[in-house]
Amino acid sequence: MSLSVTIVTTRALLMAFLCSFAWPLQAALTLDEAVAIARENDPWLQGSQYRESALQAQSTAAGTLPDPVVSVGFANLPTDSWDFDQENMTQFKVGVIQQFPRGDSRELSRKRLQMLSSQHPHQRDERRARVAVNISQLWLESYRAQESIRLIEQDRELFEHLVDVAQSNYSSALGRTRQQDLVRAQLELTRLEDRLAVLQQRRAMSAAKLGEWLLQAPGADAYAGAEAWLDNGASALVLAAELPAMQLLQPQLYRSSGGVPAPVLAAHLKTHPAILSIERRIDASKTGIELAEQKYRPQWSVNASYGYREDDPMGDDRADFFSVGVAFDLPLFTSKRQDKQVQSAIASSAALRTEKWLALRSMMASFETQRSRLQRLQQRRELYQSRLLQEMEEQAEASLMAYTHDDGDFSEVVRARIAELNARVEALDIEVDRLQAISQLNYFFAGELSSAEGVES
Repeated sequence: MSLSVTIVTTRALLMAFLCSFAWPLQAALTLDEAVAIARENDPWLQGSQYRESALQAQSTAAGTLPDPVVSVGFANLPTDSWDFDQENMTQFKVGVIQQFPRGDSRELSRKRLQMLSSQHPHQRDERRARVAVNISQLWLESYRAQESIRLIEQDRELFEHLVDVAQSNYSSALGRTRQQDLVRAQLELTRLEDRLAVLQQRRAMSAAKLGEWLLQAPGADAYAGAEAWLDNGASALVLAAELPAMQLLQPQLYRSSGGVPAPVLAAHLKTHPAILSIERRIDASKTGIELAEQKYRPQWSVNASYGYREDDPMGDDRADFFSVGVAFDLPLFTSKRQDKQVQSAIASSAALRTEKWLALRSMMASFETQRSRLQRLQQRRELYQSRLLQEMEEQAEASLMAYTHDDGDFSEVVRARIAELNARVEALDIEVDRLQAISQLNYFFAGELSSAEGVES
């Protein structure tokens, strides 16, 4: 068999293999499903609901009066005989005292706790958005490794055939195949094996991290898409064969090549759940200032008692006593207590306002970083899709054709195939990096479109 016929047969077998190759789809886990499972199984969200319920219960308790204090006792017993009817002033007393908190302290305490509880729905929205970002990063990293393995597996079949062809030609002394060509083909095949081992390790690690979010609470039904992982470990988790089609939220912010004006971006970010949560804390701190100012007002209490007296030794009736009174404190020395408490409340509120500004500034900087990254990735993606991949394929085909017609070098064929494989892997990296950037950018608009996932299956 001639060299030409051998190469053609090799290519035909390779094409048949590629056409019949199918990535396993059973129990395939999509990104949408992974995000939904992670949110459903996130214990932090359940804990947040408990914390909100606790604050709501505390606010109800804070708005009520303190429990009255009941006192029971004997008064003015004579110490010489301890007789209850000997002295006129001896009596059995039952009293009650009711305290009233300072000024509007009850209402302000209730209002403050309600404001603190109102931050938890925003925190849960932010947590859901953050979970979507984290799961997207993990899912895409696992997909990157999975798809890279598939691409290399495809080319490994080609290099195995090239090794066979080189071995056959070298043994039969056909064409211009040299020993170094055989060694080069075998070397590249070995390097592919090493790349596969590294990628399989990466896939196992990313799948294990992703699987952490897929674990159900005790007693919950296992999700069908994650059942293989739960039964057989992270290596059995199979992802969907196609990348999701992510759409940018607020696409008008990406039409300009320059940066987004700070006031425009800040206007969008002010509705972010993380910022709204800080605002609820700021509102609570303002109420805390008002609550501290109530310390200047006196605390009142009302007391009433009934004193029972026994008849005198002669049998004459003695009148019982009833007492009522009001007590209050005098906050006269305020410089060391009340003034400092108010100053502390004001400083705490100011610190929260700076925390809000720092959060906004950090989010704006992160947005611009990811926006610039996405623009560069979009440019590279367009370059790869419009020219580079096609040119790499043409170069590989040309080198193979030249070698088939005894007009090229075997090493050039190998180099061209390696370059084509690397280009396809780099194109995959660009797609994955692009989707990761989109997921991170969509996080910044979780407040405006909290019901939108930014992912279409």
